[in-house]
Amino acid sequence: MASRVLVALRVAATPERAFAAFTDEIGQWWRPNGLFQLTHSGPGRMAFEPGPNGRLVERQAGGGEYEVGRITLWDPPAQLAFQWRPASFAPEQTTEVHVRFEPAGAETRVVVEHTGWDTIAPKHAARHGFPLEALLQREAEWWQVLLRSLQSQVQP
Repeated sequence: MASRVLVALRVAATPERAFAAFTDEIGQWWRPNGLFQLTHSGPGRMAFEPGPNGRLVERQAGGGEYEVGRITLWDPPAQLAFQWRPASFAPEQTTEVHVRFEPAGAETRVVVEHTGWDTIAPKHAARHGFPLEALLQREAEWWQVLLRSLQSQVQP
């Protein structure tokens, strides 16, 4: 069974501004989640290294860095996609996040689709013992929090 989390929210910004806020300012609006930590080092500051060969990284205050994933699609201001890998994943395991920035009148609809959780074994630590449906619901709730934070970031 294919799995996906799909959330969307309108922001009071152009697609260009929304894309820039999502990528350039992720360290300001990203909110860590205790349930879905990337590493055991505690939350760091998220940052994109932009471009088609870029990365999403979490930088720790002490100077360490964790590569969350590689950018797989960079198409400003319309869309981007990147791998999502907590440190507990094996090297071949990954999920993917695809983000679209759709014009909606004077606003932009930001659509986040996070796929691939069905490829992660039910007993894997990243699943926290949740059945797939419950895991996807928790992920969706977190992405909603993140999009509301992004929305606040771009408000005039």
